[in-house]
Amino acid sequence: MMAIVDVTVIPVGTGTPSVSSYVADIHKVLMKYEEEGKIRFQLTPMNTIIEGELSLLFEVIQAMHEVPFEKGLVRVCTNIRIDDRRDITRKMEDKVESVKSQL
Repeated sequence: MMAIVDVTVIPVGTGTPSVSSYVADIHKVLMKYEEEGKIRFQLTPMNTIIEGELSLLFEVIQAMHEVPFEKGLVRVCTNIRIDDRRDITRKMEDKVESVKSQL
């Protein structure tokens, strides 16, 4: 079964309100995992949605969390929300289509 995770990495103490360079570096990590066929992900204006096996997603989240530290920051806050439904298999698009079908 696959889980769907909503992740927001918040670099603290960047010296500027813009964090797009951190987001880009985090997405390079995600692209590597996706190219290996381990996850799928989607960037949104406010967060990143990742789907895959839950144990692997925790590994991916830790890799994402480490990126701002690797860029020299000393504080990072990461918010995680997990949707782990085990009675059916579905993808992130399926959740959106379920709602759209009821409109």
